[in-house]
Amino acid sequence: MTYISRIIPVAEILKTRTVLLFGPRQTGKSSLVREQLSSLITKSYNLLDQGLLLRVLADPTLIRKEIEYEDLRNVVIFIDEIQKCPALMDEVHLMIEERGIRFLLTGSSARKLKKSGVNLLGGRGRDRMFHPLVFPELGPDHFRLDRALNHGLIPSHYLSQDPDEDLASYVGRYLTEEISGEGVSRNLPAFSRFLQVASTMNGQMINYSAVANDAQVSRSTVQNWFQVLYDTLLAWEIPSFTRTVKRKAIETAKFYFFDTGVVRALRRLPRVVPQQTEWGELFEQFIMMEIKSWLDYFEPLGTLHYWRSTSQFEVDFILNNQFAIEVKSADRISNKHMNGLKALREDNICSAYLIVCSEERPRLEDGIEILPWQTFLDQLWQGRFSQKTKI
Repeated sequence: MTYISRIIPVAEILKTRTVLLFGPRQTGKSSLVREQLSSLITKSYNLLDQGLLLRVLADPTLIRKEIEYEDLRNVVIFIDEIQKCPALMDEVHLMIEERGIRFLLTGSSARKLKKSGVNLLGGRGRDRMFHPLVFPELGPDHFRLDRALNHGLIPSHYLSQDPDEDLASYVGRYLTEEISGEGVSRNLPAFSRFLQVASTMNGQMINYSAVANDAQVSRSTVQNWFQVLYDTLLAWEIPSFTRTVKRKAIETAKFYFFDTGVVRALRRLPRVVPQQTEWGELFEQFIMMEIKSWLDYFEPLGTLHYWRSTSQFEVDFILNNQFAIEVKSADRISNKHMNGLKALREDNICSAYLIVCSEERPRLEDGIEILPWQTFLDQLWQGRFSQKTKI
């Protein structure tokens, strides 16, 4: 399979800092290390190697002893699947302090590290989230919106000739390996029902009681399982924007899975096409994925919210408290599509109001920017929406 170069700036950070790079399985962390970072790495440890894992679990000081024996200093050490041995985090901290070593630590879940209460390095490292492929990585020669919405953007799925089978296998693998490996639920049929119900909540406000009823489990179990999705990087919460005064905001968060193809597989949807409701839902999720990826890669202190008033006006995203963004898959925007933005504008909080859509050319309508999605994504990745941008 052809390798697609990734734009996450890990190499730049590794020049001075340790990096903790977490991302869902098969998003390409190992390929990134092999193809783009190998020249920076002096020594590697892969905790998927069961023999190595057993030795490190028995003696977490093992790696430090090897490094001391080789008298390594001020180099980069790579440890893959760090969550499999949380005790290693204290050893990493010690080696950073005593020998000036920088580490590249990767994993697909932060859950065990959080549960163990281990030191996550504080200011000695940089946490970064790794995402599926993004628009500028594929470029105009390889990006196809239909493929992105239906296949998703996990590299092997996006490029697959049989994405439905690959996606079904991926979802099944998470059920049997990732989730059960977290020791969360031994009742995989119930958790499978929960995942299917949760996928219908994609892009919506979270209603734990409704999900619990549909999944036939308790509300507390559902709350715990949603947290599992967040900790294993399968999903995110988008918090509510509550700074409006003229129109009171609803405070419930919205829920999104990390990949469009995974949602389609969980919901067992046939291939979606324009004009379908599901196309519009996945289109909104795709734009959210791009925004979230840009924030995690280039603006980790940035913010992303959504806004919904108690009178049911809604704006899909508020980026960095400045940019109000409504997402519509329509190829012709009318006044009805602008109602949420106009309602939010009454509070005069944001600096710009935009609709991202499928129109062919940018235009301005009543102070609202109507942007083709390609134009919006170009502006996003070029930094227009940064907190540092002067408006």
